[in-house]
Amino acid sequence: MHIRVVLPVIGETLIEHVRSEVLAWAAPDTKVDVISLERGTASIESEYDEALSAPGILQRIEEAATDGVDGVFITCFGDPGVHAAREIIDAPVVGGFEPAMLTALSLGEKVGIITVLPNVLPMLHSLARRYTIERRVGTIRVVDLPVLGLEDHDVLIERLFEQASDAVAKGEADVIVLGCTGMLGVAAELRDRLAAAGHKVPVVDPTGAAIAWLESCVRLGVTPSRTTYMPPPAKDRKA
Repeated sequence: MHIRVVLPVIGETLIEHVRSEVLAWAAPDTKVDVISLERGTASIESEYDEALSAPGILQRIEEAATDGVDGVFITCFGDPGVHAAREIIDAPVVGGFEPAMLTALSLGEKVGIITVLPNVLPMLHSLARRYTIERRVGTIRVVDLPVLGLEDHDVLIERLFEQASDAVAKGEADVIVLGCTGMLGVAAELRDRLAAAGHKVPVVDPTGAAIAWLESCVRLGVTPSRTTYMPPPAKDRKA
């Protein structure tokens, strides 16, 4: 099985970190490659950033289709370009939001999302409405760290714990979802800290949920439904 991970930002700084995280979740027989964009933004923290990244994402999807990969993970919790990508490739494509939330909905009644910054909140509320799960989202909170500031592990864990424990204590969530795929390698530690504080709740990592979803789709031989629109080959399109 060959999964391509599209890092929907420019630059190569994060590629090896993302590769290590994905390989930690993937099955031993799954081949993984990670590629960033040729054009786009340094991070996605708003709908404006998402719009700027879309052409670069779709370029990578076209390449993935040509290369015959078995599945694609666009590694961002905002699901940028996911639905457009599904129109141009005969393989399952997923972002971070949908698989993480569907997993969470099977583990608890109220889902608490903890994301990066306040300006991301409209994007996540919009996604919840699109997937018609807004009534199951008990709270969406922030750690007030930009995506490119998440490398400070200790600060990230402390702020995640503060927000998650308060949400659980107030009855706003009985399962926690990490609301950014840049929150690498912290799910188990947060879960253990919450349990030690008397809050034994699941913590869903969006990268883990996405990889498990893709591998399941490939093994089951299924691809998500798409619209009937299929764009012509790139060579035949008008400028």
